[in-house]
Parts: sequence; C-alpha cells; structure tokens
Amino acid sequence: MPSFDVVSEVNKHEFANAVDQASREIATRFDFKGTAARIEQQENALTLHGDTEFQLKQVLDILHGKLAKRGVDVQSLKADAPVLSGGKAQQKIILKEGIETETAKKIVKLIKDSGLKVQAAIQGNQVRVSGKKRDDLQEAIALLRKTPLGLPLQYINFRD
Repeated sequence: MPSFDVVSEVNKHEFANAVDQASREIATRFDFKGTAARIEQQENALTLHGDTEFQLKQVLDILHGKLAKRGVDVQSLKADAPVLSGGKAQQKIILKEGIETETAKKIVKLIKDSGLKVQAAIQGNQVRVSGKKRDDLQEAIALLRKTPLGLPLQYINFRD
C-alpha cells in the first residue's frame, strides 16, 4: 500500500552555517563596532545579544536573511520576547523540530475531512499517510501544502 511521512525537520548543518555567516557579518559591520551585538548558539537554541531592542531586531533580520539564503525555513524558529536589563538586551530563539501533537491532530483531521481515500496516523513526531492510489496521496500532499499550519513540512519516504 503506497504511503508517505509528513515531518518537520531542519538541516542542522545548513542552520549552523547560516548562524556562523550571520555572526561573521555582525562582527564586521561598522554599525555594530563596539557594541554587544552577537549571536550565541547552544544545541537547538540561539541567544541574540545587543545594546537595544532595535539592535536585536537588526541582528534578527541578518539571521533571517542568512537562513533564507541557506534554504532553512524561518517558520521553524520560535522567538521569545526581548528581555531588556541594565542597558543590554537579549532574546532567546528556539529551533522547532518535529510535529507537535496538536498540529499532528490538525493534519489528521484535515485529511479525514477532505474526503480523500487516504488514512493518516500519528507516529511520534511525524504523521504517516497511506492510501491505495498514488494520485490520492499526491492530492493529500497538495492539500497540506496549501494549508497554513505555521511550520514547514517535508514529505518523505514516498513508497509505492
């Protein structure tokens, strides 16, 4: 029976390269000389540092540009509110990976309500969609692509 998996993953290597490029640009830009502007990376989280909230916004814009050039979807980032303290500002950004249970339930409900002859099942942090015909599976992919779910989806393991 043909099937495919719906996942939400980020290429870690491209993500690390984009963060490195953004850090290098921040270090060489004239308007950031002598300021606290920098990006710190811990596993799946980033901390942006700056002197003001405006400077944090500039650092975030540089990061988004580098991520977009590297093919990393910026929807996979979850930014917390900036924290201002003692003349310094910082902001935490978390990399979202995997499909959360609530979103997975929305995907399954969307597929079931569409009337397509496919079945969807939640398997951990991914959703497996199976059906008798390849065309039905392709229609399910098209349906998911045009529905805004707030996170980037990839369709892998397409099997006949």
